[in-house]
Amino acid sequence: MLRFAQAFAEMPLVAILRGVRPGEVIAIAEALHAAGIRIVEVPLNSPQPLDSIQNLQAMADIMVSGAGTVLSVADVDDVIAAGGQIIVSPNMDAAVIRLALAKGSVPLPGVATATEAFAAIAAGADILKLFPAATYGPGHVQALRAVLPSAATIVPVGGVGPAQMAEWWAAGARGFGLGSDLYKPGMTPAEVRARANAAVAAVRALR
Repeated sequence: MLRFAQAFAEMPLVAILRGVRPGEVIAIAEALHAAGIRIVEVPLNSPQPLDSIQNLQAMADIMVSGAGTVLSVADVDDVIAAGGQIIVSPNMDAAVIRLALAKGSVPLPGVATATEAFAAIAAGADILKLFPAATYGPGHVQALRAVLPSAATIVPVGGVGPAQMAEWWAAGARGFGLGSDLYKPGMTPAEVRARANAAVAAVRALR
């Protein structure tokens, strides 16, 4: 099974497949993988999200998958039962973080302020999802980086696409979550592959 740390080191992008359906998720994930992306998130407000996460376990050797919009400890239990390895939230909930870690998965809590970031770190998280990133801007990352532990990784999500990555990277971001820049319901795998190619090329240019 591919582990999160290895996948993130290879390509620090999380593909957010909001609205994906169980019957298409494998084809979409295969297109993402072909472009170089190794991490997929299925938000829980998608159609039958747990079925999609379960289907993705067929790719567990080459792709890390899990859920987004995880809001409760009950959600964590459901995602883990479906095989999910990552627990992504729009908010900072210490109980969600602690349970995710206890179950052997990787939490990516949503934070905005320094207070939320330090609370997430205290609960055990070391990858922090800055959300919604566009509301705050790259300068916010730079300010947070000045006070956060060096081991904490900031991943902007929300309004950050390939065209904006360079300024965020320069400010201290070290990964990105991409939603509509990669996938919208109704897109074909070929369309997703083309968008993923552009995103992966943008990240490789930064490294």
